[in-house]
Amino acid sequence: MAKKKDVYHVKPLTEGKRNIIASLIEEYDIETAEDIQEALKDLLGGTIKSMMEAEMDEHLGYESYERSESDNYRNGTKTKRVRSNYGEFEIDVPQDRNSSFEPQVVKKRQKDISGIDEKIISMYARGLTTRQISAQIEEIYGFECSESFISDVTDKVLRDIEDWQNRPLDDIYPILFIDAVHFSVRDDNIIRKLAAYVILGINCEGMKDVISLEIGENESSKYWLGVLNSLKNRGVKDVMIICADGLTGIKEAIAAAFPKTEYQRCIVHQVRNTLKYVSYKDMREFADDLKKIYLAPDETKGEEQLDRVTEKWESKYPNSMKSWHKNWDVLTPIFKFSSEVRKIVYTTNAIESLNSTYKKLNRQRSVFPSDKALLKSLYLSTLQATKKWTQPIRNWGKAYGEFSVMYEGRMPL
Repeated sequence: MAKKKDVYHVKPLTEGKRNIIASLIEEYDIETAEDIQEALKDLLGGTIKSMMEAEMDEHLGYESYERSESDNYRNGTKTKRVRSNYGEFEIDVPQDRNSSFEPQVVKKRQKDISGIDEKIISMYARGLTTRQISAQIEEIYGFECSESFISDVTDKVLRDIEDWQNRPLDDIYPILFIDAVHFSVRDDNIIRKLAAYVILGINCEGMKDVISLEIGENESSKYWLGVLNSLKNRGVKDVMIICADGLTGIKEAIAAAFPKTEYQRCIVHQVRNTLKYVSYKDMREFADDLKKIYLAPDETKGEEQLDRVTEKWESKYPNSMKSWHKNWDVLTPIFKFSSEVRKIVYTTNAIESLNSTYKKLNRQRSVFPSDKALLKSLYLSTLQATKKWTQPIRNWGKAYGEFSVMYEGRMPL
């Protein structure tokens, strides 16, 4: 069933509201919706001015028509241009002789009362370029936002990113998923392909959390050891299983950083890579045969199925199953679990849905102007995507029980 959109219900008009509307129509000669916007803009400016005057009265302790012995007094006004949901307009800010007046309705140095920063960041998170955001702001709100202004607004999140990347983590993660999405980035007028590496953790409560997001270029055991050591420096003491595709050097890095952790080669990626060069007419049958391998009741039966599948397809696709034999040791950790728990480990639905959010950025921008711009977009997209992660993953109770048995003494009771 389609989700109903939130609808704003107009409240019943009181006698007072009717009088205000009648006065507005008469005062501003309102005939169109645009006239209403202009009237509201004028009223907003007047309202702000009145509120500031009232704030000044309270600050000085007397009203403008009263006399006072105070050495501080009104000292004219200063014109200030602000942005609002009704466009840009000027307001006259009251000044005092001692320059001690701190207005609250529109604070000092505040030039935007529309929440435009949040709107810009939201659009940036959806992958819009600074140029696209600038055009939309002008079209919707009627005032100009330069591309440099938009870049300055989004740069504010860089401090948040640094704090987020260095935040403390849990002691124990039963499962970590590692994956990569590739983007085109301009560097000194040269377009390069960079990978965004994301590590998604499942904690002991079964909750998903993106615990690492980095932009890298060259995979190696040294690179991955640095990534995993940074997790240790942020508090991670133990991981039961790390599930990843065949990232260069990942196996050696896991062995060095977390010697007791099992490396599970991602079954989803393994199947995709196998079927990549299979004819379309054979793909369904081949996929069903591969399923018999990783759904086998135990490792011995799985290896028997592996041999059968290899024998069946070897003549037609001689290289298709070589990777399965070569990586069998890192494809088999799942066999110790029940079928329900295996799905948690080998299906990367959680990280795949996150990656689909990242891939939308590629559809919005063919090239990112810098790796900094890419990181900002990825971070903001991550915040948007993870808002929905409010429940433990499915069948986590059963999974936790099996992990407690398989990794006895390592899982908290």
